[in-house]
Amino acid sequence: MNLLRASAFAIVAMAAPTAFAATQIVGAGSSFDFPFFSKAFYEYTEKHPDVTVNYQSIGSGGGIQQFTAKTVDFGASDVPMNSAELSRAGGPVLQIPITLGGAGVAYNLPGIEKGMKLTREVIADIYLGKITKWNDPAITKLNPDMKLPDMAITVVHRSDGSGTTYIFTDFLSNVSPEWKSKVGTNKDVQWPAPSSVGGKGNEGVAGLVKQTPGSIGYVELAYLLENNLAYAQVQNKAGTYVYPTVDTVAAAAATKPSVSSTDFSIVDTACAQCYPISGYSWVMLYQKPQDPARGKLVKEIMTWLATQAQPIAKTVDYVPLPDNVQKQALSVLGQME
Repeated sequence: MNLLRASAFAIVAMAAPTAFAATQIVGAGSSFDFPFFSKAFYEYTEKHPDVTVNYQSIGSGGGIQQFTAKTVDFGASDVPMNSAELSRAGGPVLQIPITLGGAGVAYNLPGIEKGMKLTREVIADIYLGKITKWNDPAITKLNPDMKLPDMAITVVHRSDGSGTTYIFTDFLSNVSPEWKSKVGTNKDVQWPAPSSVGGKGNEGVAGLVKQTPGSIGYVELAYLLENNLAYAQVQNKAGTYVYPTVDTVAAAAATKPSVSSTDFSIVDTACAQCYPISGYSWVMLYQKPQDPARGKLVKEIMTWLATQAQPIAKTVDYVPLPDNVQKQALSVLGQME
């Protein structure tokens, strides 16, 4: 199952309501979630032809804005809403983990395929603008068998408010005290590297990396694979070089048996098998929806998505929620009225 097919599924799901479905549920937010949601919601409509789910991949920040404005039935973000955002929501909000994934470090160097090794510190220094050339000694000593070019590094980041950015900057803040003090962790930050350029959505960052020789960017795994991008082995806190895979992201999740909307970070964990730029994505729901009938349907869809639909995640390179996290999601959904 690739992203092009997932996108086609999304188009079918969005087009179907006018012709077939009695009810269309609308969500918006994280581009990180889009491939998983596209396939899962398509399968839901196959089982329930009277319902479609139109999910708009506009970034976590946009999803929170649309959710707060009550123009959608649910929002999705790779970082839960914070206290300030919750205070603007106009009613009690429930937040449930819905999927797991990893952000890979993609690069575009002609003639150099997947396999470059990068330490946590080198990645931080690249994004700080302290390492500006691909043949910098800090990179070449990690990759003695690669002929790294004397080429400027173009640093690619998200231009929109992004939960993927939150996960990536959370990782950098854990790795680099300088990053933590100067830039910090957020969905949208001031990027310090002079060569920084922004792309909208995971698809935008992937596209910029693909078309820009010398570039580097953080991209969710499904988008890496769909765009056939080269991506690095990242050294984790235990000193092991690992790729983002279903297994290495699952290993990171296993280090934190319990997650909540206020305690959720699984970046930079001290485990040899763990991919260090991993994270949960979340769905936001109103505890007391304005339309009780729609609210009941949304609850049914999200209950299915958090449990029965989880095996779909692996088919599009995401990680199914661990059983204990599924139970936590169900417990929170039980509060929805």
